[in-house]
Amino acid sequence: MKIRYLLLHAILGLSTTVSAKDVVWYAGGHVTYSTQKNYGTVVAKALDMFSADMKAVTGKSARKGEGKIEIYQLDMLNNKEFKRLSGYKIPLEKFIAKPDAFWMGIRNGKVVIVGSNGRGTAYGILELSRKAGVSPWIDWGDVTPQRKHYLVLNEQFETLQHPSVEYRGVFINDEDWSTRVWDKQLVDAHSKSGIIGPRYYHRLFELLLRLRANTLWPAMHEGTDGFFQVKGNKEVADSFDIVLGSSHCEPILRNNVAEWNSKQRGPYNWITNRKQVENYWRERAQETAHMDGLYTLGMRGIHDGSMEGVGGNVDRVKALQSVIDEQRNILHQTVNRDLKKVPQVFIPYKEVLQIYESGLKVPDDVMLMWCDDNYGYMTRLPDAAEQKRAGGSGVYYHLSYWGRPHDYLWLTTTQPGLVYSEMREAWDHNAQRLWIANVHDPKVAAYDLSLFMDMAWNINSVTASSLQQHLRDWLTQQFGEEAAAPLTEAMTEFYHLCGIRRPEFMGWNQVELD
Repeated sequence: MKIRYLLLHAILGLSTTVSAKDVVWYAGGHVTYSTQKNYGTVVAKALDMFSADMKAVTGKSARKGEGKIEIYQLDMLNNKEFKRLSGYKIPLEKFIAKPDAFWMGIRNGKVVIVGSNGRGTAYGILELSRKAGVSPWIDWGDVTPQRKHYLVLNEQFETLQHPSVEYRGVFINDEDWSTRVWDKQLVDAHSKSGIIGPRYYHRLFELLLRLRANTLWPAMHEGTDGFFQVKGNKEVADSFDIVLGSSHCEPILRNNVAEWNSKQRGPYNWITNRKQVENYWRERAQETAHMDGLYTLGMRGIHDGSMEGVGGNVDRVKALQSVIDEQRNILHQTVNRDLKKVPQVFIPYKEVLQIYESGLKVPDDVMLMWCDDNYGYMTRLPDAAEQKRAGGSGVYYHLSYWGRPHDYLWLTTTQPGLVYSEMREAWDHNAQRLWIANVHDPKVAAYDLSLFMDMAWNINSVTASSLQQHLRDWLTQQFGEEAAAPLTEAMTEFYHLCGIRRPEFMGWNQVELD
């Protein structure tokens, strides 16, 4: 059979040859795969994506059947399926207990993919798409894969992968000028203005899956309906096994701008209107008690402003302490009586950092999420004592920004070297549990976001000395080898100039001085 493939290859005039140690998993017809009887919805999503990927690469969609690919999700195997898998002598003990992990290798002349859970299995499936030449940006970057007449893996090929960072994702923020317009014009043209709905999030979650991310803080600017207010949003997130969280000013998965109704509830003021605020948080905790949620604690103004109704720093500490205590009580009553099993995060962003450092007591099982200065430089990292907290630490990092003293929303202009050095330092300070990148539009943040997610998946995938090669490899993946060299030179100079002064800052002015 391999001789026939070699002859076909020679007839087609292709340069690469198939060695005797290669396993050919496609050589015409359809790519076929087999699965266990039951698997997660996120695996079904990944299989749909893989099928479309194979059509882009080979001209024909992949389909289920007896073939060269076997796929397993460990946490949903029945006894018979597990017994069959055990015969392959795969090192299950090395990843079975690791969330989102996968193993891929060759067994009995077949490509075998094994995930520890649904997301891990999905990542493994899409890793095979990468091996076939499919970029994670095939949709968002309009990247056309090179057509292939056959696909092979060496019989010795084997990879075991698991994430360095537990929660990895994006915050779709400042969506007004790009994301919301694109969504209205091209994705949800028939919906009313301001709705970012399940069609948009479906495409976003496909991208996150390809980037091996698992977490979303949804869009929340004024003029955008709240995520939970739009029919189908929660359901599509569930189908992709996405962990939902919320930003620094949106406690308990609420979207204050869209969801707090002052006419019905009164002011968003903990001091003067505590009962209404409590009920507001309790409603969402009850609604999300059975989903995979990441609960932000604390309180700021309705949208990125200071907490209402408090004066000096002493009063701020006292008020915020009572807020956190009550939010914990709500989660204890509605989500899980064992709060250690409820992922919670406290984000000392802007003025909240001063409150935290003035004596606020954040429970040990709550994650602390450290922030950059909105321009890519970390303002604070955990000290030796904070690094030992049971809840761990995370990072909230801006790849775009709208606000004082100046915006940058045209292109993502942060130097990759800065992204690398700041995130590596954060990792070295044990900020390893949650990484969120603030992006107004993933498309224009493509490279920096890819770098961010590659490091979140495998912190050692990039080093200071290999960063330039990472950029070139990424450009090769999108545009091909011939274009990669001149593009690398151009992009390097682009980042050099942006490091001197971002394009948006060329006017030498400031914004929002009022």
